Amino acid sequence: MEKRLTANLGLKVLAFFTAVFMWFIVVNIDDPVIEKTYTGIPVQVVNEEVVTTTNRTYQIVDDTKEVNVTVRAQRSEMNKIKAENITATADMKELSLGTQIPIEVSVEGGRYESAYTTPRNLQVQIDDEAKNNFPITPTTIGTVREGYVVGELNVNPEKVTLRGPKTVINNISRVVAEADVSGLSENADIEARLILYDANINVIDQTLLANNLGKEGVSVEVTLYQVKSVPIKLDTSMVTAAKGYKISMFSVEPRDVSVTGDKSDLSKLRQIDVPAEALNVSNLTQRTEKVIDISSYLPDGVSLVDQNASSVVVTIYVEQPGAKHYEVSTSSITVNNLAANLELSYGSMVDLELQIKGPEETLNVFSIAKKVSIDLKNYTSPGTYTVPVSVELPDGCSLVEDVSVEVILEEKVEEQEE
Repeated sequence: MEKRLTANLGLKVLAFFTAVFMWFIVVNIDDPVIEKTYTGIPVQVVNEEVVTTTNRTYQIVDDTKEVNVTVRAQRSEMNKIKAENITATADMKELSLGTQIPIEVSVEGGRYESAYTTPRNLQVQIDDEAKNNFPITPTTIGTVREGYVVGELNVNPEKVTLRGPKTVINNISRVVAEADVSGLSENADIEARLILYDANINVIDQTLLANNLGKEGVSVEVTLYQVKSVPIKLDTSMVTAAKGYKISMFSVEPRDVSVTGDKSDLSKLRQIDVPAEALNVSNLTQRTEKVIDISSYLPDGVSLVDQNASSVVVTIYVEQPGAKHYEVSTSSITVNNLAANLELSYGSMVDLELQIKGPEETLNVFSIAKKVSIDLKNYTSPGTYTVPVSVELPDGCSLVEDVSVEVILEEKVEEQEE
C-alpha cells in the first residue's frame, strides 16, 4: 500500500500543482480582477480641531473637494460596490507642508485588492478666522402672475453675521436674499436663498462659512402691485400754427402706458393728463415732434411699470395753406411687381403720412383709398430698401413733398408637404 502511494511521487506532485494552476486560470477567466473608477467622491475632513482650536480655519482649494477613486477587485465583488460604499477621508493631523493632506480610502460592500484616489492629496489653505456683519439685499427671480408686478421687498433679518477664512470674508462684496416669485398673485413671505458675491459679481462658495441665521434662515416679504393700462390725455391749448397754416391733428406714441401702484390709488386713475405748459409751441409751419417725460404727471402712489419708458412722443401735424393731411395704413398700400420668391413687410412702420395741396373743393371730396402704391420691379433680391410712393391724384392736386417708404424683402419660406 505504501509503495502504491509513493510510486511516481514526482508525477503526482506535478499533477497537483498543474491542477491548482488550471483552477487559478479558470477562476480568473470566469471572474477576473478588474479596475473601476468612481467619480465625484466627496472628501471628508476629520480632526479639524487641529486647526480651528488656534483661531484659524481652512479652505479646500484646487478643486480637490471631490476626487476620483479607482478600485481594483474581482468582477463579482466589483458588482457589489457602489459609489455610496466608498469613503474618502483626509485627516488634518496628517497635514504636511502646510497645504496638503493625504487622502485615505475605505470601501464597503465588497472585497477589493486596492483603492486609490486621484488626486492623492487634499489641497488646503490655512487662514486666520474672521467675522463680519453684512447687510442683506432682497431680490427676486421668476415672473409673477399677469396683471401684477413686484412692489416692495423687505428682508428678514436685515443683516447677517458671517464667520470663516479671513480671505473669504474680506472678499465678500454683497449679500443677497433671493426669493422665487414665479406665479405669485398675492402678497407673501417667501423663504429665500442667501447668495454671496465678490466685487466682480462672482458667487462665493459658502461651504466653509458659518452664519447666525439658524434654522429660520432668511425670508423676503413680497408686496405685489396691480398693473393698469391708462391713456395719455394732451392739453393742446397752447399749440398754434403760423399765419396761413393750421394744426390738422395730434398723435402721441405710445397712446397708453402701464402703471402700477396700490389698488385704491389705481382705481382713481382714469388717464394721465399732460398740461398745456408741456406743449407750449407756436408759429408752426411743419410737422413737429416733441418728447415729453410723463413721470412727473403721475399721481402719488402710482409709478410706471417700466421706469425706462417715461418718455412719450407727441407729433403735431401742420397743414400748409391749400393743403390737406392724410394718413394711410401701410397695409392698404397697393404693391406692384413683387417677385414671386419674395415676401414683403414694413418693419415697425404702421402709417404713412401724406400732404396734398390743391383746390379746397377738390380735396374735400377726394378719397385716398386705393390711390397709394409702390412698384418693386427693380427690387428683386432680399434686403431693406427705401421705395418711392406713388399717389393717384385728381387734376390740379400734387404732393407737398415726395414720400417714400422703407420695405423689407425676404425669401419666402416654403412649407414642406407631409
